[in-house]
Amino acid sequence: MKKNNILSTLVIILLSAIVGAALSLIFSKSIRFSKVETPKPSATPSASVTEKTVSVSFNPPQPQEAPPDIRDAVMLGYNIMMDTPKYAPQYAGNKMKCRNCHFEAGRMKDGVSLVGVGAAYPRYRERHRDSVNLVMRTNDCFERSMNGRPLPSNSKEMNAIITYLHWISKGLPIYADIPWLGLKPFESAHQPSPIKGKEVYVQKCAACHGDNGQGTPIGPPLWGKDSFNDGASMAQLVYFAAFTHKFMPQGNPQLTEEESIDVAAFATRQPRPHFVAKKGK
Repeated sequence: MKKNNILSTLVIILLSAIVGAALSLIFSKSIRFSKVETPKPSATPSASVTEKTVSVSFNPPQPQEAPPDIRDAVMLGYNIMMDTPKYAPQYAGNKMKCRNCHFEAGRMKDGVSLVGVGAAYPRYRERHRDSVNLVMRTNDCFERSMNGRPLPSNSKEMNAIITYLHWISKGLPIYADIPWLGLKPFESAHQPSPIKGKEVYVQKCAACHGDNGQGTPIGPPLWGKDSFNDGASMAQLVYFAAFTHKFMPQGNPQLTEEESIDVAAFATRQPRPHFVAKKGK
């Protein structure tokens, strides 16, 4: 009995082995495994992946086109830019107006434009050695170019200016490369000559800015108690020269690089208020 059981078990094992071998032979002919290769990374990543070109165009909206809920603030901001001593007298310390550097309240492409600053800030500034926002940047101008006092961040005037700057930056992508922002100094091997600069001033500048730099109804003062102080960017020869060469006379710039450097050397040496940091209330 035991011998029969053992024999039966051996027969079953043998048959299973034969069947398994047959199945392996059948499937080995019908299944082919191809070698799987890992794609090699491209030496130069696709530009469409690593770079995103954002086109920007200069097309600022009109202040009066602002939505009703912010229009009053936008219009006040615009008016402060156009006539700072009138609309922000408690913060302005001279006869300068924001539009003297930022033509048409910053809405002109040629004239230290502000179109896009609402999308460009906060940003790093070497002067502060830190990131600054638009409130800080605006107060830099009030304390230096306006020789005045900083606006409290929660003041009606500051809110109006910031709202205006954001409005005229409408449609521009955040942190896009906006080519018209900023005033870039130019390089020159010309040696500044204040003596020649005085001649340039008398011939080409005095008619608008006054014989003694005190300003006229059509041009702001360039030195003296009513002009920007020595902490302003325009008090530096390189920026004064860049501004003069690129924009002066307004609407018809015609000074050569050498003339711009010389007149900057003359004007920036004239007396002006000294910058003293002030605190807002």
